[in-house]
Amino acid sequence: MATYLVTGAGSGIGAATVARLTRSGADVLGVDLTGADITADLSTPEGRAGAVAAASAAAGGRLAGVVCCAGVGPLATTASGSAMVSVNYFGTVDLLTGLRPALAAGDHAAAVVVSSSSTTTQPAIPADVVAACLAGDEPAAVRCGAAAGPVASYPATKLALAHWVRRSAGTPEWIGAGIRLNAVAPGMIDTPMTNGPDLDPELARALDFYPVPLGRRGQPDEIASVIEFLLGPGAALLCGSVIFADGGTDAHLRGTDWPAAWEPTAAELGRAFTPK
Repeated sequence: MATYLVTGAGSGIGAATVARLTRSGADVLGVDLTGADITADLSTPEGRAGAVAAASAAAGGRLAGVVCCAGVGPLATTASGSAMVSVNYFGTVDLLTGLRPALAAGDHAAAVVVSSSSTTTQPAIPADVVAACLAGDEPAAVRCGAAAGPVASYPATKLALAHWVRRSAGTPEWIGAGIRLNAVAPGMIDTPMTNGPDLDPELARALDFYPVPLGRRGQPDEIASVIEFLLGPGAALLCGSVIFADGGTDAHLRGTDWPAAWEPTAAELGRAFTPK
């Protein structure tokens, strides 16, 4: 039986993903702060290392897939930019890096990261947060996130995740080891992150003005269905893709921005087409 690991398994998209995979007959290990198969605080290096060790042991060193749903949102009254950095970015990247050997030991393994459509639809994303995350400098990224605040840091961490996926997916460590790495970018989904009891009422009110051509919020199971597809054989050619599942928001606001024509320098062109 295939074994999958899902972080953020206690609620929202993570819980919906666990339910979907379980219904399909998979063995699913959930990770969360409480009430999961593996209890771990992904905001700390020690928590991430503990989750990696526990998951590897429980799966016998062999995973068919990992889904990283754990994250904190910007609308809670207790939200902080530093928490966005530690949980959303490093809690995902460090966990996946640690579990890569278990994925490589599996057959046709896949990993899915939850990014966000806010990466392309929220203005003024702080570039220093993105750069520090991608540099792997958690202390610097935490400082930048704290200065930027939660509302700006949330899309910054999710943009850094999307860039990390795009940058890493085609490398020998990932697809070269037989592991497909992709991301899904949800829009406004009806989860505790957008509809919970601890939201700042002023910030939550702004969601009423967020444009969604579909005309409604998405449901967690609708994102879980995309994740299930990305894990399966039907997505065999997807490598480094960021799939927007946002009810049309990105297309509405950024209709002609993507696909973008590639205009490489001569050096970039040479590197791209040099046999590895």
